[in-house]
Amino acid sequence: MSANLQQATTATTSLKLAGKVALVTGASRGIGAAIAQRLAQDGATVAITYASSPQRAEEVVAAIKAAGGNALAIKADSANTADVRSAVSHTVEAFGGLDILVNNAGALAAAPITDFSFADYERLIAVNVTAVFVAAQEAARHMKSGGRIINIGSVNSDYVPVAGLSVYALTKGAVASFTRGLARDLGARGITVNNVQPGPIDTEMNPAAGPFADTMRGYLATGKYGTGAQVASLVAYLASDDAANVTGAGLKVDGGFDA
Repeated sequence: MSANLQQATTATTSLKLAGKVALVTGASRGIGAAIAQRLAQDGATVAITYASSPQRAEEVVAAIKAAGGNALAIKADSANTADVRSAVSHTVEAFGGLDILVNNAGALAAAPITDFSFADYERLIAVNVTAVFVAAQEAARHMKSGGRIINIGSVNSDYVPVAGLSVYALTKGAVASFTRGLARDLGARGITVNNVQPGPIDTEMNPAAGPFADTMRGYLATGKYGTGAQVASLVAYLASDDAANVTGAGLKVDGGFDA
C-alpha cells in the first residue's frame, strides 16, 4: 500500500461516524443543516428532510458532497405521518440501513393562551410531538445495537421566561419525557436516546440581531447567542461511540439561559 493511500485509508477509518447512516429531519437550514454537515464531516452518510425548500436542501447536500461526503435530500412534511414514515424507509432503502436519527424538525407559534388558535396547536403537536414518535418508532425497527436517537428539544421545556410560549413548552416537555421513556424501551438493545435542548441560537428564524435578541440576551449567563455549529458538536458526540453510556439525558446548549 502506498504511503498516500495508507494516509487516506487511516483518515477515513479514524472518522468517528465512518460507515454510519444518519437521517436528520428538517435540515434544509439552520440548526438542522449544521447538524447534517457535522455528521457528514465525521464520516456519516446523511439523509435530510425538507418540507418546502428544495433548493436550500440541495445546497446542503451539495456542500456535503463537495467536502467528500454522501448525502440525500428527501421531501417530507413532518406534520404528515406518512411522509415521516416514508423518509425513514427511503433512507434505509437508499443507504442500506439507519444508525442515527436526529429529530430536528420543529414548529413554533406564540400567543396568549386565550388567543392561541386550535390550528396552531394541532400543527405544533403534529410536528414537535407526533413526528418525533413516528420517526423514532420507524427508526427503531431498523436500528441495531449502537443505534442513536437524538431529539432536538428546547430549554423552554424547563424554563419559560416570557408569556405566549405555553403550547410550545408543552410540546418540548413532551419530547423531554418521551426521551427518558424511550431510553428505557431501547436500552437493552444497545440503542441510546438523548434530548439536546438549545437556548437562543443564531439562525435565520431567531437571529442574534433580531428584534427580540436584546431581550433574550438578558436571560443568558454568557450574554451571547449560541451557534448551530455548537449544537451540532453536541449531537455529533452523542452520535459517536464515545457516548455509548449516555442515554435518557437532557443536555442544554443554552448559554446559561436556564442557570
